[in-house]
Amino acid sequence: MAGFRSLARQVRDPGCDLALRRYSLRKCLEKFAPYGHRATWDHLCARAGFGPEDRSPDPARLVAALEELEEARSVWLGYESEFTERRRREKHDGLRRPGSVDDWHRLTWGGFGVAWCDDPRVHPRDPLADVLRRLIDALEREPGASCPVCGADRLVWKYGLDHEPSSGPVCGDCGILVPRPVLSPQALAYARRGRGRLLMSA
Repeated sequence: MAGFRSLARQVRDPGCDLALRRYSLRKCLEKFAPYGHRATWDHLCARAGFGPEDRSPDPARLVAALEELEEARSVWLGYESEFTERRRREKHDGLRRPGSVDDWHRLTWGGFGVAWCDDPRVHPRDPLADVLRRLIDALEREPGASCPVCGADRLVWKYGLDHEPSSGPVCGDCGILVPRPVLSPQALAYARRGRGRLLMSA
């Protein structure tokens, strides 16, 4: 099975059939898709300027979509590397019990669904790398009361998500499943209780 880098080479290869180049970009999302496969594809198509069902997009637009995905993947792999090194140091120092960030991280290893969007048409509009940087910053600071990606405070607790965990706080503005470790206990409780009411900042 081809890896991300070999698929990326096919997307860039002008000697490849255009249908194969498009297919290879879609296959890249099996390796890395921060919003989930369908939402990440919708995002890349919108940002690069071709339709999700376009079977013969401009090759330059395919490459632009790939470049955005590659930049975001580089950001995430850098975070994962630092995360692994931190856990190694903690274990060496006798801290064996992982925290809530570690529990969340295990579900998103490799970058799939780190900012899950259950509705593939509702997702952040900013570049993927910027979104991931904001998410990483939030994971590395004290929990807050708003979406780490767009700053909105309208969080709705949703059930039956096509993801693990299958329920949680979803941003009413940008559509991401907000990682529980970035929200304070009060924010989580309010999202559960409020079911869509405006979350007031502390």
